[in-house]
Amino acid sequence: MSTPAASPSGFDLTPPTADERASLEAGLSREEADVLLHHGTEAPFCGGLLDNKEDGVYCCRLCALPLFRAKTKFESGTGWPSFFAPFDESHVIGVRDVSYGMIRIETRCARCDGDSHQGHVFPDGPPPTRLRYCINSVSLEFVQNGSPLRDPLGRGDNAALAGATA
Repeated sequence: MSTPAASPSGFDLTPPTADERASLEAGLSREEADVLLHHGTEAPFCGGLLDNKEDGVYCCRLCALPLFRAKTKFESGTGWPSFFAPFDESHVIGVRDVSYGMIRIETRCARCDGDSHQGHVFPDGPPPTRLRYCINSVSLEFVQNGSPLRDPLGRGDNAALAGATA
């Protein structure tokens, strides 16, 4: 058996097994499945996390890996939650996307083996990164500071979060 892949912030990035993946997917709503699994997009200005101003972390709705910190969220005016940096760069994968006659970089969750669509990243964000991660609300779940992370894969994510914020 191979050693689990760990991110610099201490999270296990080993992809879910086929059975774990099926269990995770079974818990998705139709809209969540359309965006996460079929690369859909929610309508702008409709997402439940767009106006969230609480402090905490935004995690992958499928596997619950932390993807963004609230302190990196900003108002972009685009209609989707926007962030200027990921929680840990190894948690977000960029994939070239040439759909709809455009060239963009799609963002996906690294632990979901690059299969859960989050949104796109653009080079028009604020300092210090100048990046704008434009993410679908239904691709995320918000966990307020002081609340435990959902750990559907039993990977010890709460211990990793405690170490990442210490």
